[in-house]
Amino acid sequence: MLPLHRAIDHTLLRPDATRADVRRLLDEAAEHEFASVCVAPVYVTAAAARLAGTVVRVGTVVGFPLGYVHPEVRLAESRRAVADGAQELDTVLDMSWLKGGEDERVLADLAGWVRALRGEREGLTLKVILETALLSDEEKRRGALLAAEAGADFVKTSTGFAAGGATVADVALLAATVGGRLAIKASGGIRDAATARALLAAGATRLGTSSGVSILREARSTI
Repeated sequence: MLPLHRAIDHTLLRPDATRADVRRLLDEAAEHEFASVCVAPVYVTAAAARLAGTVVRVGTVVGFPLGYVHPEVRLAESRRAVADGAQELDTVLDMSWLKGGEDERVLADLAGWVRALRGEREGLTLKVILETALLSDEEKRRGALLAAEAGADFVKTSTGFAAGGATVADVALLAATVGGRLAIKASGGIRDAATARALLAAGATRLGTSSGVSILREARSTI
């Protein structure tokens, strides 16, 4: 298992976050050598400049937080983010289509997104967010399988903006459904070391959290 700090996507997506807040996040990420940062698209350029030469990858969100975007808009947002320096993209699938049983539309959207971006730049990490708090277990399984079939690198539990976030049960369900085909990112409501460890034990390989620094401090104090 990776060291805890290398499993954390240090995240700041609050709508009221300022440039100073983002600078602080980037400094923390560099200091603690987190896996990546996840910042709003408008801060990708600054993140790429600050983290150049470090082990921390630059991530951002696309079609966020609702997933209600035309496929061509999803792709345009992604291309701008990549041009600005993003190395990891987290996008929300269209839950309306998924809940309506329109799996072919979901797959076409996601597969087209993955295929186009793979052709533009090597080394991108592409993550599909399900928003598990709004889905039944059957819908979670279908969404995860569609993300895998589309060729994504990760399936992710949550945006952090819905009523619920990551749970051990949901991570275990996703791991049982697609484990080995793609990785699993847990996000939403991860604020302490015990929760982080439980989610990793259940099958997550990344943790999206704004509490990365305090989680590390807590984890190290209990060793």
